[in-house]
Amino acid sequence: MSKILIIMSAADVWERADGSTYPTGYWAEELAAPHEKFVDAGHVVDFASPGGVLQPLDRHSADPEIAGADCSRHVRHAETALREFGAPLPLHEVDVDDYAAVLLPGGHGPVVDLHQDADLGRLLIRADETGTIIGAVCHGPAGLLSAVDAEGGWRFAGRRMAAFTDEEEQLFGTAEGAPWLLAARLRERGAQHEGGPAYEARTVRDGNLLTGQNPASSGPLADAMLDALG
Repeated sequence: MSKILIIMSAADVWERADGSTYPTGYWAEELAAPHEKFVDAGHVVDFASPGGVLQPLDRHSADPEIAGADCSRHVRHAETALREFGAPLPLHEVDVDDYAAVLLPGGHGPVVDLHQDADLGRLLIRADETGTIIGAVCHGPAGLLSAVDAEGGWRFAGRRMAAFTDEEEQLFGTAEGAPWLLAARLRERGAQHEGGPAYEARTVRDGNLLTGQNPASSGPLADAMLDALG
């Protein structure tokens, strides 16, 4: 039995390029599906976030017309898991050496805060140095952008990864007015972003780094992380 850390954003709004705000929060399936698989496999799961803030649910992920017929089950599981755990651990207090794997789920929050969170950056650099399994799904890979060293080099430059594609952002209706688009930014920083068909499950593994493209990739990514953990 190992410990796995799920690192959430603390953001509840996404400021758009025109100054308007878009409500956000954690995406239920991206938190619930991996959590359920990790716990069923016998692992202990902790939650952490910047400042220990409990991010709200992204209500879009509770809408069956957007998130699918199974979304209510994901919402119930996520809300129960978070309630039973209690307040997330403050990210700056986390010792990543205590964990065999870390997971960054999405919702738009990571493009608001995690992409530039220095505590997360230090944690991810340490995790990568020690070969800890690092998983990220949908907008979660934005958090990888925080892993910048003292010289400004990005730890994950050159690595293969999946993430929510620019096409998916356009189809979702949030590309226009976005301050920046995730897949494009990852490529700009030097990632080998590998996009598949919109909203179809896709996971990519590059060593200890495992990533998923969209909400449908959440369960398959968790399975891949469990396989990597052996």
